[in-house]
Amino acid sequence: MDATDALEHYPHATPPTDPDPPRPPSPPPVATATATDPLNNPYASLNDLSHELSSLQELATRGSWRSILDKVARARTNHLLTKPHEHLTYLSFHLIALTKLRRFADAVAELDSLDSDLDSPNYHYQSYPHHYPNITGSMVPFVLRWLHAELPAKLGNRQETLDRFYTLLHFVRSKLSGSSKLSHFCVELWKKREVFVINTIISHHLSHKEFVICLALIKDLIGKSEGSSSEDKAALLSKLGYVQMQFGDLEGAKATFSVIEGLVSEGKGGVEMENLVSRNKALLYIVGRDYVSAVREYDVCIERDGGDAVAINNKALCLMYLRDLSDSIKVLENALERVPTAMLNETIVVNLCSMYELAYVNHSDIKRTLSNWISRVAPDDFDASSTRI
Repeated sequence: MDATDALEHYPHATPPTDPDPPRPPSPPPVATATATDPLNNPYASLNDLSHELSSLQELATRGSWRSILDKVARARTNHLLTKPHEHLTYLSFHLIALTKLRRFADAVAELDSLDSDLDSPNYHYQSYPHHYPNITGSMVPFVLRWLHAELPAKLGNRQETLDRFYTLLHFVRSKLSGSSKLSHFCVELWKKREVFVINTIISHHLSHKEFVICLALIKDLIGKSEGSSSEDKAALLSKLGYVQMQFGDLEGAKATFSVIEGLVSEGKGGVEMENLVSRNKALLYIVGRDYVSAVREYDVCIERDGGDAVAINNKALCLMYLRDLSDSIKVLENALERVPTAMLNETIVVNLCSMYELAYVNHSDIKRTLSNWISRVAPDDFDASSTRI
């Protein structure tokens, strides 16, 4: 999970990590009380929300997860966090960093060290009226709830993770059921969180080939997508098509993909939508083992968007299936050199190293050179074992 996905981007009316936007209690407070509070002020800076929050956000964007661990440790040691919500905000970044660095046991231990469960009054604004006058609601960042659900699976307890995610989904939907009390922005934020949680649940079921459950969840999302953007609808339909393909329903997948083509033919969406259509066509060609046609579709994608990592990776794989190892290696090497920020991920590196092993006798030396380059440019969480040295 990317940190900026779980920690909502500023600037908006609510802070990056506040899942329950502060609301005036009943009876209403003075009209200006919540509007001027830094936790609820759309014009405040990140640093008004929490101590040096902009620095943490920048480090996360760069993938400097070890630096985040150091920064959180210094803030705690030097007692720089003065309000309860600041401790939870820094805990969120700390847990994300530990998770990114695959230190899952440490992350679970720190999460378990909280004095109370996440719904405890200890984590409500109204429990600290001297800090948050006239503000109510939970100060627990949504990412903490998400990590609380996700981390057990990292330690082998998949069922606990699924149980917690379904509980989290119920929690999110309970917020939406009371949406009449929320602003339009808050409603949209909770809807995005609902989709995020459902997609996470789908991923867990899909990894265990539980296709029937995946199809039901995706169709439920599609049923609720009225009013969504064409891009969001296309992404959902594509996911449905992918599951249908894995389920063996090739004709169903073709029909689903044709709906996306219809959206594009109506002039809805830009390059990203057009590339989605081409990638879907290429997948159908791959299923039929027509790798030449698949390569042509991927070439069209790359011509539109030279940073389309999926198209570049899959084109290289198709060339490998066509026994053109030389060109498949060139495709990935050129892309890594040209757009390293978009292309540097473990899947692409694993594929490239597999091609080296097939093509060269001295593949160990070549992979070592690649590994040295990666160590200079990759973020902290890049898995160095993907070079298979």
